[in-house]
Amino acid sequence: MAQQEQMNIVVLGHVDHGKSTAIGRLLADTHSLPEGKLEQVQATCAKNARPFEYAFLLDALKDEQAQGITIDTARCFFKTKLRDYIIIDAPGHVEFLKNMVTGAARAEAALLVIDAQEGIAENSRRHGYLASLLDITQFVVLVNKMDLLNFDGALFEDIRMQCADFLGNLGIRPVGFVPVSARHGDNIATRSPNTPWYTGMSVLEHLDALKNSAGKEQKPFRFPLQDIYKFTADNDDRRIFAGTVETGSVKTGDKVLFLPSRKKSQIKNIEGFHTPVRDEAGAGSTAGFTLTEEIYVRPGEIMCRANEPPPHVSSRFKANIFWMGRAPMIQNRKYKLKLATSRAFVKLVEIVTVTDATDLSRSPGKLQLDRHDVAECILEATKPLAFDTLSEIEATGRFVIVDHYEIAGGGIIMESLPDTDSILRDHIRRREISWEKGHVSAGHRQSRYHHKAKFVLFTGGADAKKREIAKMLEKKLFEDNYVTYYLGIENMDSGLDADVTDDQEMKEERIRRLGELARILTDSGQILITAVGEADDYDLETLKMLNAPHEILVLNVGTNTFSSFSPDMHIGEDADVPATVIAIFDLLRKEAIIPDYSI
Repeated sequence: MAQQEQMNIVVLGHVDHGKSTAIGRLLADTHSLPEGKLEQVQATCAKNARPFEYAFLLDALKDEQAQGITIDTARCFFKTKLRDYIIIDAPGHVEFLKNMVTGAARAEAALLVIDAQEGIAENSRRHGYLASLLDITQFVVLVNKMDLLNFDGALFEDIRMQCADFLGNLGIRPVGFVPVSARHGDNIATRSPNTPWYTGMSVLEHLDALKNSAGKEQKPFRFPLQDIYKFTADNDDRRIFAGTVETGSVKTGDKVLFLPSRKKSQIKNIEGFHTPVRDEAGAGSTAGFTLTEEIYVRPGEIMCRANEPPPHVSSRFKANIFWMGRAPMIQNRKYKLKLATSRAFVKLVEIVTVTDATDLSRSPGKLQLDRHDVAECILEATKPLAFDTLSEIEATGRFVIVDHYEIAGGGIIMESLPDTDSILRDHIRRREISWEKGHVSAGHRQSRYHHKAKFVLFTGGADAKKREIAKMLEKKLFEDNYVTYYLGIENMDSGLDADVTDDQEMKEERIRRLGELARILTDSGQILITAVGEADDYDLETLKMLNAPHEILVLNVGTNTFSSFSPDMHIGEDADVPATVIAIFDLLRKEAIIPDYSI
């Protein structure tokens, strides 16, 4: 038996306009409730001397029933002959807009419920606008509580025209407007005799007439990397790249590309826990992959097929943001961004315009985002990200922003921007313009010390070995009367970076501050030596920019973690330390850092 197609529907609207009641009535009238559930809720209401409400079928949380509002997004299911539905009841109260956005982000179409007596309220407009930002274009408008207006067709037509005008300004043309009484079931599952002037479809008929969006399987392959698992027992040397396929599909033997690192490989096997052997993985499936060529990549990268359009890679992008944080979002402050499995720090570079969701008025020139502001902004991450625009692939085009360990904003990427004018480059330009020099020149220092200044950077996978070589190099240079210093990274972690507790932020700050220190120490004429963790191409590019105008000598020990950059020397993980130090001395002489003689 073929599996029915599925559709996610979000129900939107102002608080107390009857969203939960409409859903409860849909469940009851389509006989989708568990057996005895309706009678159980009715009996509970009678026992507590409360009038029965169909909303009680949905509002399961105790404090929701006590306050009569939906706090969280509730999900429920029902079927028709055409398809299976997942209905998401989004909260209508302004204080729970965060939950509403979370619910709407998963939807393909929306039911917008309007109270016939109250008309289009503030959150009706806000919900409509936010849904349009999330690229939901299929709307069915339910004009509810028509029984309180004696099913007056003229009043319905007035509300229909107002709502059509508002949604039209958002670029949305509703597929239908339905006069309903959710409490009594009028025009919910079947046509109502109380509205003989209405010749359109019922709510249920409208749902079945909606079109499913293009299947995720037909879109380019996107696999956000969640983690890498290594096995060592029983001579099992597999490295499994694990995650969930968001869109598209991939087969054994396909060539793949990881972004933003740009590393390439090929699918060797498709793995799974307690699953039959398979040679293909498609959208929605959890999978693990082994590769023919073992490469070093980090969780958060996106794996795509080499023969398909890739995601964008940039540190700058234009986005629409809905800010929900209690504190405003301000420029040049760091916030954590979560996009698929990637985590990065971003700064608000520019607020292009802020839109009032209630009347669509625009306010250019604003300097911060206040709570419930919707704005078109330019964001910059501290390092390049891989992403799609929302119009291309939703899963890799939406993000949330975290402030003080809470989700404070949600956004969608509208456009990738070139990162040639980054915050880092601007900082370096300003730093160099204001750099105060003493009366001792670089040439004077070189003449006194008998060597050039240099930043010698050890990186790679063999942590203990590279530190041992770095310290031995410092000792040998010092014994030969060169001015040198080994900087232990932990010295910054426990000193300069003592106020940073987030592991990811510490790594990024470590690279930035190491570059700033290198600029000062190499300017003093020294040979600075340090060993960092598994640095990537972007880390090295950042260090090179921060250390300019002085250069970096890169020595890779063990695993090569770079994708396009070629280190000045590769050193094996089992290399002999004294012999390696001698080889590095030869390289320093070849690069004219130290003279071809000893004093």
